[in-house]
Amino acid sequence: MTQRHWIAIATLGSAALMLGALGFQYLGGFHPCKMCYWQRYPHVIAVVIGAIALWMPNRLLILAGALSAATTGAFGVYHAGVEWKWWEGPTTCTSGDISGLSTDALLDQIMSAPLTRCDDIVWQLAGLSMAGWNAVISFVLVGCWLMALRRA
Repeated sequence: MTQRHWIAIATLGSAALMLGALGFQYLGGFHPCKMCYWQRYPHVIAVVIGAIALWMPNRLLILAGALSAATTGAFGVYHAGVEWKWWEGPTTCTSGDISGLSTDALLDQIMSAPLTRCDDIVWQLAGLSMAGWNAVISFVLVGCWLMALRRA
């Protein structure tokens, strides 16, 4: 396969993940949390980089595409860890300990909480959440970008 083939696969992979996320959101009714959005931005960047690299391939663009895919993969690992309670996520996105809170403080916390919490798994397949699948597929896309770099 040529360099352009690998770039196209990586670009279309990020585009497919974005379309899947939007499909889950708008067709499936799964509202994204703050960390879900963090995973989307690098995919959009990778698609733009890929479109430019298909038109005018160079090593720097290919490395930037790989970095974008690796970034969203890392966000996916972090988010999946938060979902599985391996570590805490951002306090603006998860629930904390409510013991010791007054009724008014608890009500304030509930009213200011986001609609979708980052530490809830709203969908999973084969034991992996959407964030976990994003991580796995994104790291495969990093490999595609690196194959394109190798062909340079």
